Amino acid sequence: MAIVEVVKYNGKPDVFAWKYPSEELGTWTQLIVNESQEAVLFKGGKALDVFTSGRHTLDTANIPLLNKVVNLPFGGRSPFTAEVWYVNRVNSLDVKWGTATPIQLQDPKYGVFVPVRSFGQFGVRIDDAKKFLVKLVGTLPQFDKSSLLRYFRGLFITKAKDTISSYLIHKEISALEINAYLDELSAYMKERIEPVMAEYGITLVNFYVNDINIPEDDPAVRKLKAALAKRAEMDIIGYNYQQERSFDTLEGAATNQGSAASGLMGAGLGLGMGVAAGGAVGGQFGGMANVLDTAAPGGECPQCHARVPAGKKFCPDCGCSLTKGGPEKGEEISCASCGTALTQKTKFCPECGKKYNPCPNCGADLPEGAGACAKCGADVPTLCPSCGKTIAEKKAKFCPECGARLQRTCPKCGKEVDGKQKFCPECGEKLKEGE
Repeated sequence: MAIVEVVKYNGKPDVFAWKYPSEELGTWTQLIVNESQEAVLFKGGKALDVFTSGRHTLDTANIPLLNKVVNLPFGGRSPFTAEVWYVNRVNSLDVKWGTATPIQLQDPKYGVFVPVRSFGQFGVRIDDAKKFLVKLVGTLPQFDKSSLLRYFRGLFITKAKDTISSYLIHKEISALEINAYLDELSAYMKERIEPVMAEYGITLVNFYVNDINIPEDDPAVRKLKAALAKRAEMDIIGYNYQQERSFDTLEGAATNQGSAASGLMGAGLGLGMGVAAGGAVGGQFGGMANVLDTAAPGGECPQCHARVPAGKKFCPDCGCSLTKGGPEKGEEISCASCGTALTQKTKFCPECGKKYNPCPNCGADLPEGAGACAKCGADVPTLCPSCGKTIAEKKAKFCPECGARLQRTCPKCGKEVDGKQKFCPECGEKLKEGE
C-alpha cells in the first residue's frame, strides 16, 4: 500500500471513537485533528502519542513515544505502520436510555406487585481518550451511541431498579405517585452512575429520568386501580353516613322538648311571623352547635369550612387541628427554608421548591438532616440507609438490624465526616461513596 500523505477524520458526527482505515504512515504524513477531537497513535496494541486539535507532521519530534518503540531515524524520511484513532470529546447530550422490560416492584401502600418501566436521557463527554480507547473500545472499528448503551444497559437498569424501589419503600409512596420525585431520582441516579463511567474515561454531564409508568393492561395494575376505586367509594359512603347522622341529630333535637336545639327548630319554623323571632334564633344557636359537635360523627372545619370525615383529628384540606370537645384553629405550617405558609397536603414549597419534611409529632416543616424539631423538641427518627429500619439509639455507629455502618469516616485520617460531604474537612481527601 502507498504511504498516506494526509490523515483526517471521515467518521459520522455521532461517533465517539473512529479508527482511520489505513496503517501505512510516514514521518512526512500530515495528521489533521479537528476542534473538540483528539487523535491517539497505537503501535503493537499500546496507546502511545496523543495529538490535540491542529495540523501535525508525524516527524520524530511530534511522536517521541512511537519513536522509542520503532527507533525512527532523526531528520530522515521513513515509513512506519501505526493505528490512528480519533476520539470526539464534544458533549453528547441526547443519549436515550430505558428499561427494555418492566421491573417488578411491590407497591408499599397496597402490597401489590406491579410492573414499572422507566425512560430518560443523559449526556456524556470523553475526558480521557487513552483510557476510553484501552478500557472500552478495544478492537472495535468504531464506538457510537448504540455501543455505549449496549455496554452500560445493565448498569442503568440495575441503578433504576434500586433507586425506584428505595424511594417507594423508604418514602412509603405508591408506584402511582413516583413521578412526583423525578428530579430527586435523576440526581440520585447520576451520583451512583457517575463513578462507574469515570473508570472508562467518560464524564457524565447530566442524567434525567423523564418518565416512570405502569402498563395499563397489566392484571396487577387493574387490581391496584380497583383497590383505589374501592377506597374512594368507601370515602363517599362515609361522607353520606355523616350527612345522615347530622340530619338525624337535627330532627331529634327539634322533637325533644327539653333539648337546647328545640327552640332553634321552632324559631326556624315560625321565622316569618316577626322580627322578634330572630332573637330567639340567636339565643339558641350556641346550644345547637354544642349538640352537633358532640353528637355528629364528623363536622365542619372552623378554618376552611370543609367537611371533615368521622374520627379525624385534623382537617384533610387545610390541616386545622380538631379536638374532641370542639375544633380549634390549627397552627400555621411554615417552610423551613423561606417561611412560606404550607398545609399538610403540600409536597413541595410553592415558593422555593423545598420538599415538605414534616415533624412526626407536630407536623412542622423540618430542615434536611435535622435531628430534632425546633418547634416541639421531638426527636426525628434516624433511618438505616441500607435496610430502612428506624435506629433508636442516636449515637449508633452500626445498624442493629443489618449491621450496615452508619457513620462515615475519612479513609486517610479516620475523621468522622458528614454523609453528604465529598471531601474530608480535616485532610482534604476526596471521599468515595460508601466510605
